[in-house]
Amino acid sequence: MLHNQPHQPQHCDLNEGLEIGDLSRLVNSRVSVDEYKSKIGKDEEIVVLAVRVQGKSPALDLVNFVEKSYEWIIDADASSGELNDGNYLVFIELDRDDNVPDYLVQLFEDLVNLTGIPLDEWMLSVSKPHATAKVDRDEIAKLIPLSAEAYLARQRSRSNEIDSLKTAAGVRVESRAPINDFTESLRIAAGIR
Repeated sequence: MLHNQPHQPQHCDLNEGLEIGDLSRLVNSRVSVDEYKSKIGKDEEIVVLAVRVQGKSPALDLVNFVEKSYEWIIDADASSGELNDGNYLVFIELDRDDNVPDYLVQLFEDLVNLTGIPLDEWMLSVSKPHATAKVDRDEIAKLIPLSAEAYLARQRSRSNEIDSLKTAAGVRVESRAPINDFTESLRIAAGIR
């Protein structure tokens, strides 16, 4: 007797490599940019993508695919544990430079074949300031700082915005580090009083 049970996606290890459609319905089309810190370099020098993948084995398959397919990928890794929703994060790191838009278009064109997600449905997002972009060279160039200087300028701008909000709210803005043993030792070492 057959029972009508909801279809459960089957996950199997792909030892021979990924083929067209192997990650279908397992990868989220919204990819965060620079939300997480680089594990191998300075944030201003490295772009970090985070892709949500359903299941540990598919996440590892994606890591393996990315690392073997692109010489410009510095590192790819899957989160060690699952998120609340059972997904895993795949972190992809590459140098922050003018090639990023072209590299990302290439990556997502290839992911279309693995996931079945059309190119125009992929969305890159940054949380601060909140902005999104489709996978398009010009949109990516506007969304992602392509140099260390541009990244640091965005960080300074964000810090100034926070200070302005604090001032408007009547909250005291500290422009100096608090005075304690640690900060005092740093000031002395730097020759600042």
